[in-house]
Amino acid sequence: MTRRSLILLAAAGSLGLLAGAFFFQALGYAPCKMCLWQRWPHAAAVTLGAVGAFAPLAIVAALGALAALSTGAIGVFHAGVEWKLWEGPSSCTGTGAGLSELSGTDLLSTDISETLVMCDEIVWQFLGMSMAGWNAVLSFALVVVWIAALTRREN
Repeated sequence: MTRRSLILLAAAGSLGLLAGAFFFQALGYAPCKMCLWQRWPHAAAVTLGAVGAFAPLAIVAALGALAALSTGAIGVFHAGVEWKLWEGPSSCTGTGAGLSELSGTDLLSTDISETLVMCDEIVWQFLGMSMAGWNAVLSFALVVVWIAALTRREN
């Protein structure tokens, strides 16, 4: 495979993971704060893929690998928070520290349910792994594809 095709493959992988995240959101699984953090590096990787389609440079592949590594690392951190291996941000974990910023009306409102998604609760899992865990595994696989693109000499 050429560098261009590997860049496009890796970017398509990030696009697929983003599409999956939005699909689950459409099914009613609202994202927590850390879920949203994991989407930004994928968006960057998709953008880099668009750049790489026209300019398949090594720097594009290196930045794509960094983006995939970033979202994978956030996924590992998020999965660890879900499994209670370490604490997550107080604004979206079971401590409820972020709730102090809400008014009584906000707390009683039925319109705010999506903003109170907790980062330390597993809302969906497959084969014992949550969405954050799957994001980490699949993102690290994309790192391998980005690195393969980086090491290709031809365009």
